[in-house]
Amino acid sequence: MRRSVTLATAAVLAAACSSVYVASTASAAAACAPAWSASATYVKDNVASKGGNNYTAKWWTQGEDPTLKSGQWDVWINNGACGGTTPPTTSPTPTTSPTTSPSPTTSPTTSPTASPTPTSPSPTTPIPVGGLPKHALIGYLHASFANGAGYLKMADVPAEWDIINLSFGEPTSVTSGDIRFTLCPATECPGVETEAQFIAAIKAKRAAGKKVLLSIGGANGQVQLTTTTARDKFVSSVSAIIDKYGLDGVDIDFEGHSLSLNTGDTDFKNPTTPVIVNLISALKSLKARYGAGFVLTMAPETFFVQLGYQYYGSGPWGGQDPRAGSYLPVIYAVRDFLTVLHVQDYNSGSIMGLDNQYHSMGGADFHVAMTDMMLAGFPVAGNTANMFPALREDQVAFGAPSSTSAGNGYVAPTGVQQAVTCLVKGSNCGGYTPRSGLNPDFRGLMTWSINWDKFYSWEFKNSHEPFLNALP
Repeated sequence: MRRSVTLATAAVLAAACSSVYVASTASAAAACAPAWSASATYVKDNVASKGGNNYTAKWWTQGEDPTLKSGQWDVWINNGACGGTTPPTTSPTPTTSPTTSPSPTTSPTTSPTASPTPTSPSPTTPIPVGGLPKHALIGYLHASFANGAGYLKMADVPAEWDIINLSFGEPTSVTSGDIRFTLCPATECPGVETEAQFIAAIKAKRAAGKKVLLSIGGANGQVQLTTTTARDKFVSSVSAIIDKYGLDGVDIDFEGHSLSLNTGDTDFKNPTTPVIVNLISALKSLKARYGAGFVLTMAPETFFVQLGYQYYGSGPWGGQDPRAGSYLPVIYAVRDFLTVLHVQDYNSGSIMGLDNQYHSMGGADFHVAMTDMMLAGFPVAGNTANMFPALREDQVAFGAPSSTSAGNGYVAPTGVQQAVTCLVKGSNCGGYTPRSGLNPDFRGLMTWSINWDKFYSWEFKNSHEPFLNALP
């Protein structure tokens, strides 16, 4: 997704190998808690002891020695000496735990070791659990920059938008993992609201049942988590933004050269490339931190997803583009808590569908063929012994430009709705027959962007919101 005028973009609460102690009250920590174990999993407010001190976990952790990780911005709080009668010097902050804690079927490839930031040194109350409508309208709001579409205040975003992705959170450098988000400056966006008004408007949207997410990346925001240090900074900096603005989660919009696969990394179920492994670990840490209400969406380009049907990474002998299909291991690893995947069906070259025919953007068939791959599953790099499994229907949407100015591959409302009707009801299909059959729980439509839609008199919203609401 682009800034230019002409182009747009579990809870990992695994069973611990040994028991952990949860403090019931702050005054109960004078006695030593059970000894810290490197193999145990600890979550927020769990207490363990080591070296004659009690320590309270700030969030999910495993294998992080509390005597080494209890600094101001580290995962453990040092409660002081234990074993006597003196109460601990620091009490765990009481917070509300999520009512449900789904666990992913796969554990993190590397243990999350998130560190807080000066603006958010303590975990916050988990994000409340709340559902989306059966068929959702999803859009991106240019909140941090201006382009030809013009600036739109958060309070002025129409109620039809069910998920609002704030564009964009970007890193301080490609490999820092340090994500920053600021409102568009008044010099660039005349009429921009104050930060307090922006936060209040987000709160009002959430109170009305809408989801507001931080979209990370975009065409200009290359993010490469090449080290565990960058991974940890990613988690802490993103958490600080979520906490500051009161958001529901994140949208991953990594583009360009953010994700690629090292030579020899050929199994999407067991990736070894650091930028992939660290992103997976970071997302699991965020999920663990915020609980069952955490919303995770993704907006990859077709090159990083559906192209994986033909090519995956640099291939078994090298020579291919290492970015081909590179989102697949990330999608697979977080599939148990992924809320919506909405691939960008625009700014794309021709891609082969499950009918082994090439499909080009700009018509209903492209939307149907690309989306069907996520609903039916497909062999990665043509290897039938290495199948990328289908996602749930409610996890799948597709992205379309809101106007001719928003991106290449614009499809008029009738064509977009033809594609949705084909996917949901199996009728009005054109030249492609879905292998996935009927998909009545298909999640909906994403667009780049809300701003461009306003510029074009709300064609996307006004056409598709009533259409989605009318679906069974």
